[in-house]
Amino acid sequence: MSRKFKRPDYEATLKTPIVLEDALPGNHLARFVVDIIGQLELNKIYAGYAEQGGEAIAPEALLGLLFFGYASGIFSSRKLEKATYENLGARYVAGGLHPDHDTIANFRKTFLAELQGLFVQILLLAKVAGILKMGNLSLDGSKIHADASKSHAVSYKRLLEIETQLKAEVAELFKLGEQADQGEVTLPEGFVVQDEVTLRQERLLKLGKAKAILEQRAQERYEGEKAEYDNKIREREAKARKRKRKHGGKTPKPPEAGARDKDQYNFTDPQSRMMKNSTNDGFDQHYNAQAAVEQNSMLIVATSLSNHPNDKKEVEPTLQALPPELGKPNAVALDNGFFSEANINFMEGLGIEPYIATGREAHHQDLNVLLGKLPEEPTPDASPKVKMAYKLATEIGHAIYRLRKCTVEPVIGIIKEIMGFRQFSLRGLIKVTGEWCLVCLAFNLKRMHILMTG
Repeated sequence: MSRKFKRPDYEATLKTPIVLEDALPGNHLARFVVDIIGQLELNKIYAGYAEQGGEAIAPEALLGLLFFGYASGIFSSRKLEKATYENLGARYVAGGLHPDHDTIANFRKTFLAELQGLFVQILLLAKVAGILKMGNLSLDGSKIHADASKSHAVSYKRLLEIETQLKAEVAELFKLGEQADQGEVTLPEGFVVQDEVTLRQERLLKLGKAKAILEQRAQERYEGEKAEYDNKIREREAKARKRKRKHGGKTPKPPEAGARDKDQYNFTDPQSRMMKNSTNDGFDQHYNAQAAVEQNSMLIVATSLSNHPNDKKEVEPTLQALPPELGKPNAVALDNGFFSEANINFMEGLGIEPYIATGREAHHQDLNVLLGKLPEEPTPDASPKVKMAYKLATEIGHAIYRLRKCTVEPVIGIIKEIMGFRQFSLRGLIKVTGEWCLVCLAFNLKRMHILMTG
């Protein structure tokens, strides 16, 4: 064969010196992260360190590693440690240091509360740079996997069965102990009745706690379903009065109180909940993460997180998390999962115009809607749903709401698909809330990097 080829020299390549300044161009994300961190006020984090002790790694390096790692899809502390050797960007933001995974994990866990302050500081930098001007918001939520094992979960039905079984075993052990004391039976060597009783009583205490939590959650669910049921009945009655005839169709079934057989409690992360997956018909241990996105910049300006299976109660905590330094939004667009009279009243009380879908968007829109013809203007005594439907049909309502699909939904999609964040590394509501803030902060850094250097 006469064709010549350039052969790789692996030995020489291994000995090639790398200059990070040449490998990382001036507009690289790693450089941008370091530049942003250099502008942050970190006094609260430094105050968290003891005055005496061994030489600690500076918070700037650890923050840089977390910010760059999460923005690049590296969430594990072990993988972050490895990245400081193998990833040029991670090596740069860590300043040539190689913190071990325990140091990274402890730093993340220790300073979760301070992340909200840094989240706000970074948004203020975006405001100063002119890329963030508070206008209209889009708000949406997404279910994200908890770090909880399915094998360590118990259903309410199974819990009751185990509880009954353990109580029977405890009673049997007490009886056996009495018989042993009276010499009626001989126990096997090493078998201590009291130890076996204590073991089962401890399990009963854990099951009792799980049972109480499941019943509390069931009551919360019932109250929410009852409120929704009452609203449906009122709407049906209002329509019947307007039409002057009995409402047709199937009457809504009232909700049932109490825990259900399939309600589950997870012992790995008790504060996570079994929720329906958005991508299939299955159920998994999840948390419900919320993000409020400014429509022009597509930056996340507020976050919240809960273990509520639906979004009805998420509007208030998310909007209350809006940093006042950024200003007040004019309006908020939300899908029908957030619709409730209470949410409308809350937003109007803040001086923010709500635009909430009143139902699923039809695949084939009404011809009058396509032609821009408004429906009949509702009367003052019309239901909140009728009034909101009219509001969404107006030119301004249509313009604000249609941006929801191309703002907050792509942001959540980028977090899950591009950044690859689909499961929390931490456990418990408080810690997971802090990690969600870190994820949204990292997204904002990616977005600002594009807007300011792209």
